[in-house]
Amino acid sequence: MNTNANFIDGTWIEPLADEQIDLIDPATEDTYGSIPDSTAEDVDRAFAAAERGFESWQKTTPGERQRALLRIADAIEARAEEFADAESRDTGKPRANLAEEEIMLSVDQIRFFAGAARNLQGLSAGEYLPQHTSMIRREPIGVVAQIAPWNFPLNMAVWKMAPAIAAGNSTVLKPAASTPSTAILLAEVAAEFLPAGVFNLVLGDRSTGRAMVQHPTPQLVSITGSTRAGMEVARDAADDLKRVHLELGGNAPVVVFNDADIQAAAKTIVMAGYVNAGQDCTAATRILAQDGVYNDLVAAVTNEARDSARTGTPNDPQATFGPVNNSNQLAHVSRLVDGLAPHAEITTGGKRWGNRGYFYEATVVAGVEQSDAIVQEEIFGPVVTIQRFSDEADAVKKANGVAYGLSSSVWTTDHGTAMRMSKALDFGCVWINTHIPVVAEMPHGGFKHSGYGKDLSMYGFEDYTRIKHVMSFTG
Repeated sequence: MNTNANFIDGTWIEPLADEQIDLIDPATEDTYGSIPDSTAEDVDRAFAAAERGFESWQKTTPGERQRALLRIADAIEARAEEFADAESRDTGKPRANLAEEEIMLSVDQIRFFAGAARNLQGLSAGEYLPQHTSMIRREPIGVVAQIAPWNFPLNMAVWKMAPAIAAGNSTVLKPAASTPSTAILLAEVAAEFLPAGVFNLVLGDRSTGRAMVQHPTPQLVSITGSTRAGMEVARDAADDLKRVHLELGGNAPVVVFNDADIQAAAKTIVMAGYVNAGQDCTAATRILAQDGVYNDLVAAVTNEARDSARTGTPNDPQATFGPVNNSNQLAHVSRLVDGLAPHAEITTGGKRWGNRGYFYEATVVAGVEQSDAIVQEEIFGPVVTIQRFSDEADAVKKANGVAYGLSSSVWTTDHGTAMRMSKALDFGCVWINTHIPVVAEMPHGGFKHSGYGKDLSMYGFEDYTRIKHVMSFTG
């Protein structure tokens, strides 16, 4: 694996950058390598290659694009253990089931977009004006700039590159500076099956990403990251009227009514709240419990967290989640927990785990109130909060009373309650009596400070196309 070069125009090219970025193992805090902090000149070379790649790739048939993506998926599957090793080293995630779960999920999603390439739909041609026939063309946008995050490095890279390439675009991808390894392996695989310039990889930090957004070539910028980063991208892209696709933060409410199955809710909350150390923008971290079940739910979630949520090193077979990604993230989680108001109660956890690595205990905080920072801010760590609500109107007000709008869930046995809540909740996804399952066929994306644009599904695929009306005079 070449961590000291960018993948541009189908080959590995030494960057012009002199600066290097250390790769830190989040489980040990040891430095295990470095990547270049690519310059604006490196970015310029990548986009020049992408322009050349697009010229030919846009002319390929959907069947040709499908075949290339299916071969990429097969190659990743064949190297799943290698991808899992790289992902675990970069992120500190438990290694045990990583290949079977996260890596194969990425494979499945590439295969979905391979099929989507041959399934674009639209209005049929017709005569909407006498002696004129109209039709709609869906075309690739062009060159796309894509910036992936550190929480799910391979999965988020796939969510970006697969639909873009399936639609006939070319792309320049920048992985997160702390987790580049699976993107590098992805470039190795892509080199076997894609023409030069269609998929390009540039390594670097924020300045590299900013140079990509500000570059005149890309017609669309797609980023998964923090709300702050999304706002910066939107501002920079506006100067050139670039399209922007933003998948940003989340603060998912889990609304549990008095008639819910408390044990099932608690089990799912713990699974979905601590997955990937809570570093998931859809994580079940903000629990709203109706007065009648509040005490029971606090007890059930606390007990379930103590029994089944355990942090540990990547090779610990008992660990269900690993460390948070970096020292800044650990400081953020610690600040929110250490700064709790007197009315909040830590029922389990509440502190750093061990003295080496960015580990934090599975934590439950009960008695929080709507104005608390730990309720209003995205935690992005292994912390679950629980607050009360009185009735349906109160639940809606508190659930919607944050800046984010990505995902949510409702727990009730009453169909009417579930349907009313699914309409009232201002989130891009509402799960009912479950939380966090993602399938390639359904869209992922939010509202408000969670951004706009969809990943996955045909909706996500269509985001990488443009619509052209063609009208012909028939005489």
